[in-house]
Amino acid sequence: MEVAEKLRSDYDFGHTLHANHLPRGDAAVERPLVRLLKPFDELVVDSKDFDVAALMKFIDASTIPRVVTFDKNPDNHPYLMKFFQSSAPKAMLFLNFSTGPFDSFKSAYSAAAEEFKDKEIKFLIGDIEASQGAFQYFGLKEDQTPLILIQDGDSKKFLKVHVEADQIVAWLKEYFDGKLTPFRKSEPIPEVNNEPVKVVVADNVHDFVFKSGKNVLIEFYAPWCGHCKKLAPILDEAATTLQSDEEVVIAKMDATANDVPSEFDVQGYPTLYFVTPSGKVTSYDSGRTADDIVDFIKKSKETAGAATTTTTQAPPASEKAAAAEPVKDEL
Repeated sequence: MEVAEKLRSDYDFGHTLHANHLPRGDAAVERPLVRLLKPFDELVVDSKDFDVAALMKFIDASTIPRVVTFDKNPDNHPYLMKFFQSSAPKAMLFLNFSTGPFDSFKSAYSAAAEEFKDKEIKFLIGDIEASQGAFQYFGLKEDQTPLILIQDGDSKKFLKVHVEADQIVAWLKEYFDGKLTPFRKSEPIPEVNNEPVKVVVADNVHDFVFKSGKNVLIEFYAPWCGHCKKLAPILDEAATTLQSDEEVVIAKMDATANDVPSEFDVQGYPTLYFVTPSGKVTSYDSGRTADDIVDFIKKSKETAGAATTTTTQAPPASEKAAAAEPVKDEL
């Protein structure tokens, strides 16, 4: 009853002493049990674990298709919401539903989902025509399809482009065996980087920020962010003022086109952090004038030879109230 009270707005609940009254499932069962009826996959699934937490987990896992379909059909939207809101690792196969050997991929992928159903991973198959938001978010390109992407619980990503249907199971086994190298979304490293504010991308951020031996003020921005556009000339002015100080760098990263390192918690734009040569990470929350920024850097910077080896990471997103909100435009 406790579970029914919690979930009655999402599901219909009932009880009976006679399993043969139910529209599906074996009537010759050993009671008591919970039977869940659903319009996909095996259509019916039973559980004998009456612990509240176990029942909640059973219902959550059983009320989403083994393979969620990402297309323009609105009936699939509730399943997509549950898929992307889940903290479990996610496998996503993207291809063109209307051309190519879609049926063979769907069959092979469904078989893979069945083979790995006891693993903690959820599966999605997506049509590239409906998945443009996901492509932009993960830094994918249509000419890489068919592709399969895994995002694990730590937000590490693993990618195989131009995958063949008969390669899916073997590649998933490599993932579970820990044999895959993570994929990182990154813009190309700039060949020329001589502006006052240096451009940093995911592929060089650790070398540039944490291994340069310099004090670095880094801005995480979005190209569409109005406050970021207002801040840009201010950062340029501050960087120009500090150009003669070889121990200081002001940098920026497009957080929509690059994976943000785990050392930084970016919940809105622009977000600024100050990193010292010793690896100390401090969120910049001071004034937004060039003088404010210059004064902060001069007061906070470490001088050559004074660095320690202590690293202070930004608090994880789970500890901040803003973590449940979409990334937004801030000043």
